[in-house]
Amino acid sequence: MSVEIIKKTAPSLEERGLSKIEVLHKAKRVDNDEFFTRYEDIEKELDMYPQSVWKNKVVFCNCDDAVDDNNDKRRTSAFALYFLQNFNRLGLKNLICTHYEGKVNMFHHGAKGYIFTKEGYREGKKVFPSNYTGSYDDALSLKILHENADIVCTNPPFSSAIDYWRTIIESGKKFLIISNIVSAISTAYIPYFIANKVWAGYNEVDWFLTHKRELTRAAGYWFTNIPIKTRPMSKQLKIMPLKEIPEKHKRYDDNKILLVDNCFIPSDYKNSFAVSARPILNGLLEKGYKIVHDKQYDPPVNGNICFKRVLVKKV
Repeated sequence: MSVEIIKKTAPSLEERGLSKIEVLHKAKRVDNDEFFTRYEDIEKELDMYPQSVWKNKVVFCNCDDAVDDNNDKRRTSAFALYFLQNFNRLGLKNLICTHYEGKVNMFHHGAKGYIFTKEGYREGKKVFPSNYTGSYDDALSLKILHENADIVCTNPPFSSAIDYWRTIIESGKKFLIISNIVSAISTAYIPYFIANKVWAGYNEVDWFLTHKRELTRAAGYWFTNIPIKTRPMSKQLKIMPLKEIPEKHKRYDDNKILLVDNCFIPSDYKNSFAVSARPILNGLLEKGYKIVHDKQYDPPVNGNICFKRVLVKKV
């Protein structure tokens, strides 16, 4: 991951000729693993959590890229750089970053996978285990995950997200990761939200860097199992009696399922109703509502399938 902070103003969706729904659909189809998180997006999210979360913990970045030997910020992962620069302030015990040897390597073409470790006040060091790929599912990476890590923090490849979520959640470790914004209403992930094994973090991640250090748009969001005491975006939820919700933001589909939009939520509706990802990301499940079906819901309206949702109900 490259970490040069780009000051350039990102073009609007209108300037790019895209609607928000088109961006979400595009994000769903993303299978490019060369998306690198910007430092400012990591800092914005991680600074929302109290320092006690990190104190005396081993942080594991298991989908990282590189830590430069000469402290070149342009060649150091933004995740590694954040934790290295804030190591003492956060009171970390250890930082462990794995470097993946992929087909396209951002910094060292043909390099072996390696493990970077910083322990306490010691300088960081790299080791190059024999035949180590650096992948999150390499046997050695899994051993570190289960035996050493306390908190996993990284941006896993979108194309491997389903397997990655399963690996991390089954490990029982705390985590703070970036994934597709529609994960909250996608069949592969909904069971984790129902079981309260994951919830939304604080922020969206709209812009990433390609391996050529160019800005690219992808609809990402932070997901975690670290407790969140206050959720500012919950103010966006407009919970009110059904009759008070504007007509343009509620309708029934061909299955007679109520669809509500624009973060309007009926407070007195006894049946299941369908919402988009946004209310879930804004903390709807912390407001006395639950997901009632473990698969995404594709509402038919006048014979046409609308953008996917999830079925929820007031507890």
